[in-house]
Amino acid sequence: MVEYRYLGSSGFKVSEVTLGNWVTHGSQVGSEVAIATVHKALDLGITSFDTADAYANRAAEQILGEALRGQRRQSLEIFTKVYWPTGPGGANDCGLSRKHIMDSAHNSLRNLGTDYIDLYQAHRYDYETPLEETMVAFADLVRQGKVLYIGVSEWTAEQIREAAQLARELRIQLVTNQPQYSLLHRVIEAKVIPTCEELGMTQIVWSPMAQGVLTGKYLPGQPAPEGTRATAQVAESKFIQKFMDDQTLTAVQQLRPIADSLGLTLAQLAIAWVLQNPNVSAALVGASRPEQLEDTVRASGVSIPVEVMEQIASITEPVANLDQQDTYTVSPASRPC
Repeated sequence: MVEYRYLGSSGFKVSEVTLGNWVTHGSQVGSEVAIATVHKALDLGITSFDTADAYANRAAEQILGEALRGQRRQSLEIFTKVYWPTGPGGANDCGLSRKHIMDSAHNSLRNLGTDYIDLYQAHRYDYETPLEETMVAFADLVRQGKVLYIGVSEWTAEQIREAAQLARELRIQLVTNQPQYSLLHRVIEAKVIPTCEELGMTQIVWSPMAQGVLTGKYLPGQPAPEGTRATAQVAESKFIQKFMDDQTLTAVQQLRPIADSLGLTLAQLAIAWVLQNPNVSAALVGASRPEQLEDTVRASGVSIPVEVMEQIASITEPVANLDQQDTYTVSPASRPC
């Protein structure tokens, strides 16, 4: 079964392998398969689910809500997010203004079929809205009982620190950051993680398998298999291209004997590696079919010996992105609506 970890310094626990539905539900995967995948996750001990209002323009939230209907709400941890455009993309259909946060929160509650959201996350930083306005709106949702905890996603260390100060003043719990993090993308290690450790916050990491590259299915010098994310003609496929050079793919193949020695698949090794970081509360995994989860959940509870971690580092650090400056380029300079 999947093990649990606390979010930040709170008393709130989540399954350390969490099911996310970014590029699957409502887009790449039909509703029946998506619902079956959620039910398989529950069977395997995953009780935490991450989505966002912008995923498939709210369809992902709706499918997750349908899949969880009838489940004991107190036994679930539901995360969603606000920032990216939703609806027809009007002037107030994105960002972190009070109006958009309130509109989006109430729509998310309806889509998910729930009275409250366990973790409500600012999907990016909004440079066009005063941070105090954003945090007061979040605080009001908490006081109304519609949101329990607050998180952010892909914020810089400085933005996190300022938000944490406001959260303390408003007496609400800012507990998490949700960044991209994997063996091949480690930009949060220099500043974001130390800042969060100081502030009592932890990470919920997305793309721990580097968009599937760390599964080993892409081979150096060979075209990507048809039907994989690297060949998909969708906007999300751009995230994988930075990992598709032969040097990186060769390094991934060099990890295979290490995974074998631990009795793990490459995918399990990738997830177990991010979970070795004590500041990581959960690794988000996706699945386009239910049986994929049977493999990934086996990464829960795995302990990688120190000497093996050093061996992994010697292989991957030469090809990994370690540039902390990349954390300053993720949020758009202006609202995307």
